[in-house]
Amino acid sequence: MKFLVVNGPNLNMLGVRDKNIYGSRSYRDLVDILNKWAKEKEIELMIFQSNHEGEMIDFLQREQFDGLVINPGALTHYGYSLRDALETISVPKIEVHISNVHKREEFRRKSVTAEVCDGQIIGLGILGYILALEYLYQKLTEKAGF
Repeated sequence: MKFLVVNGPNLNMLGVRDKNIYGSRSYRDLVDILNKWAKEKEIELMIFQSNHEGEMIDFLQREQFDGLVINPGALTHYGYSLRDALETISVPKIEVHISNVHKREEFRRKSVTAEVCDGQIIGLGILGYILALEYLYQKLTEKAGF
């Protein structure tokens, strides 16, 4: 089983940017935590980050995978090309946001990508990624009869 975690613009700046909103853990910390989870579950995990919508789309269209966790960053609110690419992906998809976007600026409260995902996890910090991966794992292993 192979899962992808795809992170959009500015997520590479975790631990540097707006610590009061995104926390003090670095992007490297996030990657290490996710890889540890995958190793424990014996899941193949690919983690990708880009500040460019087209690169994210190219990556999603190039890879073969069983489940997707995506944090589109600001593309959540206006990334229609990314939204269309997500719509064509038939595997389970969970959108994650580290901060509670509903407690922030008005423009952050609209997601153009959520409607093409199976669910959203918002405002739980980087734990949201683990919860999303755990959901995918449970959903897909149930289908496999485990």
